[in-house]
Amino acid sequence: MKKYVLDSYALIVFFKKQKGWEAVEELLFEASNSDQPLLMSVVNWGEVFYTRIVEVDLDAAEKAEQTIRSMPIALIDADMLLTREAAKYKSLGGVAYADCFAAALAKREKAILVTGDPEFKRIETTGDIKLKWL
Repeated sequence: MKKYVLDSYALIVFFKKQKGWEAVEELLFEASNSDQPLLMSVVNWGEVFYTRIVEVDLDAAEKAEQTIRSMPIALIDADMLLTREAAKYKSLGGVAYADCFAAALAKREKAILVTGDPEFKRIETTGDIKLKWL
């Protein structure tokens, strides 16, 4: 299995069963049957948690947290080097700071970034990372 990084967008559409959720489900299934978990920055995980609180409530966010913990997803801490790379992407303009962490992680891990967020088109033009669009 190829290496994939999930942007928060991927899990948000998964939980809401919006366009692209089936592709996320397929990646989760593939990861559960391999030794390669999907990767996600804790910053992006926090964005998923926050979104569930705002759009539903704290209980829904906590249920989403438990579900994510049971998924084949490795949560990666935002260390100094990852944050430095994210800051470089942020300097391009037009990209949310949390999204820059997903891009930085994908670059560092030489992984494919899974998203449907159009903000990533700006980062895609750098040629640093490959994207799987939902």
